[in-house]
Amino acid sequence: MSLPDFQVFDGDLSDQTLETYLQAEVLAVDTETMGLLPQRDRLCLVQLCNPSGQGCAIRIQKGQRSAPNLQQLLEQPTLLKVFHFARFDLATLRYHLGIQVSPVFCTKIASKLARTYSPKHGLKDVVLELEQVELDKSAQSSDWGNVASLTEQQLRYAANDVRYLPKLQAKLTNMLQREDRWELAQACFNCLPTIVSLDLLQYPNVFEH
Repeated sequence: MSLPDFQVFDGDLSDQTLETYLQAEVLAVDTETMGLLPQRDRLCLVQLCNPSGQGCAIRIQKGQRSAPNLQQLLEQPTLLKVFHFARFDLATLRYHLGIQVSPVFCTKIASKLARTYSPKHGLKDVVLELEQVELDKSAQSSDWGNVASLTEQQLRYAANDVRYLPKLQAKLTNMLQREDRWELAQACFNCLPTIVSLDLLQYPNVFEH
């Protein structure tokens, strides 16, 4: 099952799709898992979308430990990867597929730095304000493990989680630059690999007194 402009692959990207995405300067990325602990909960789906709106999902099979084309794409140094709450996605991609994603832009971090007038920084809230689109999040807490039989509602949810990220990245970048917070945001993004390493080693309180 697939949706218009949203392909579904098993295990890895096709060579043709890899080449298409490598032509972009920005790529939106998200993951769906069985839970919030990478060491316990498996990775089920990786979604991608470029600024032209070409999206896809890769169904990750149980026990799968690599995806060479996806790894080449997400480790491409000239391609900016955009996430919402990158900290979690980077950890799960590293733990399950050995992918060291770089460079990274996190719209949640950017929102917290730029939109200090709001306490709401979830993807649904940011998309609603900046794109005037209300996302349907009803499939968020659902069984992603049955990757061979994902429903149309799940695929639609997965597609929407990446579809708006390139536009959010552009608008939040403008806000950060306007408010003289761009360098601070970049420093935060550059810290993410270290924070992910701490998370995977289960150091939750290393910065506390």
